[in-house]
Amino acid sequence: GGQVAVRGWTQKTSQNAVELARCYENCGIQAIVYTDIQRDGMETGVNVAATSVLARAVKIPVIASGGVATLADIDALLSIKDCSFYGVIVGRALYTGAIALEDAIAKTQ
Repeated sequence: GGQVAVRGWTQKTSQNAVELARCYENCGIQAIVYTDIQRDGMETGVNVAATSVLARAVKIPVIASGGVATLADIDALLSIKDCSFYGVIVGRALYTGAIALEDAIAKTQ
């Protein structure tokens, strides 16, 4: 996980995403949405490596976001094992038709 960004992703902090996730987990947060802001809305592919690192660092569910462009990205996330990966947010790829909602849902069943 990289650095945490705040204020609409306009300001990076010195806080590491994994450290913050662990802190929130210890405070009782029930799930984390992890967005790779460099990929969000770009349809350049999901950051499987960073999502995997975060999902292995905490026990609470991690939902991936940012960069999902194809069903192959969903497959790549689903291949992450032995971690708390829980789900994926798909945005632009649905709007552009690159991913059909029915197909994405079928992948996760």
